[in-house]
Amino acid sequence: MRLTTAQALVRWMLAQRTELFDGSRTPLFPGVFAIFGHGNVLGLGNALEEVRDRLPVWRGQNEQGMALAAVGIGKASHRRQVGVATSSIGPGALNMVTAAGVAHANRLPLLLLPGDTFTGRAPDPVLQQVEHFHDPTMTVNDAFRAVSRYFDRITRPEQLLSTLPQVARILTDPADCGPVTLALPQDVQAESYDFPESLFTEVVHRPLRQRPDLNALAEAVRAIRSASRPLLVLGGGVRYSGAAGRALRFAEQHGMPIVETTAGRTLVPHDHPLHAGPLGITGSTSANVLAGEADLVIAVGTRLQDFTTASWTVFSPDVHLVSLNAARFDAVKHGSFALVADADEGLRELTDALGSWQAAADWSRRAQTERAKWDRHITGLREPADGLPTYAQVVGVVNDVSGPTDYVMTASGGLPGELIGGWRATGESTMDVEYGFSCMGYELGRCLGRGHRPHRGRGHHPAR
Repeated sequence: MRLTTAQALVRWMLAQRTELFDGSRTPLFPGVFAIFGHGNVLGLGNALEEVRDRLPVWRGQNEQGMALAAVGIGKASHRRQVGVATSSIGPGALNMVTAAGVAHANRLPLLLLPGDTFTGRAPDPVLQQVEHFHDPTMTVNDAFRAVSRYFDRITRPEQLLSTLPQVARILTDPADCGPVTLALPQDVQAESYDFPESLFTEVVHRPLRQRPDLNALAEAVRAIRSASRPLLVLGGGVRYSGAAGRALRFAEQHGMPIVETTAGRTLVPHDHPLHAGPLGITGSTSANVLAGEADLVIAVGTRLQDFTTASWTVFSPDVHLVSLNAARFDAVKHGSFALVADADEGLRELTDALGSWQAAADWSRRAQTERAKWDRHITGLREPADGLPTYAQVVGVVNDVSGPTDYVMTASGGLPGELIGGWRATGESTMDVEYGFSCMGYELGRCLGRGHRPHRGRGHHPAR
């Protein structure tokens, strides 16, 4: 098919489908956030205009905001759909770098398509071009390299044939998931090439369910069986795997107290007897007390960042760590025993292998008794008082009127501490605190991205 580079890229995007957790299928790329200008209006802009009935384009007012909204699509869909954002050369592109950092730190899919300068260089220097005296091949888009899981500059149309499969791999792989940046030079966007029709064959991307290695599974089971005070830590990977129910059944069968990371907040019903609360500096005393006494920690789907671990002071120095994670990079951190697997599959096989084994009843009961103390503390902070209301009082009022389909989000500043430590879950996966990169303003764009979510699978909730 004789197409321009931009037309081929857009048609490939249209051919990508995704399977949600409930088995239904929907577009992998539900739409494109865009601000058109120097570098993306003619090539990519024309290509998108041709298919606007099948691939919506949403106009942004600020590049960082629209790219954060695109990140929101990945978070709201539990990484089953991917937000796309395109900008002009120069300041438009650089405005999206922070959003790429958010997606990278939080392991969220994002496709960025910044315009780039002419590869032919005849019109140089073009509007919004930053000239590098020592390297004419460098543009401001090279700033994306530090915050992209995959970066490419398309300098020939046929390069799409090799790079697009890698783009799809990164965006849909639970272990490697993160932002992809394809820098698109103006002249190359409009170059034509005879693309094979196979490039535009529909592809359905299904959730990958890696099972644990049997030897590693057996060793993890031996470690758990030898523990007397095991603790289950649930992170964002549990959410993206759709494994909240599995994690709860695992804890119930084995009498294991549960704590949550920032990304794992609201996975567990607040009043569940095994729920000890949120972990870490911004978490709860109840969770941190149990973490300090645990002799074994099973960390599921978490990268164990410093706020979660209180810079690795929250656990006992001689604690044993078993890290169940789809990414080996995260699973091996801090000397953890790595159990590399999908959260849902890994917990299922751990449950089967452990059989009827249970933690001591007095240890299991500690979760409820310690959390009750923390609940009383939070209730006290929420009590009305004279003067202007505190963060805790405002959060308490909002929490009290929230229902199981309401969604709360914030980012940076003082509110993350109030929400992480003090919010009481009203429904499963109904909180988003951007505290992986701590990006101010994330919550505003994120609301827009959540609202653009066209389909819901298991565990999703409508926005209010």
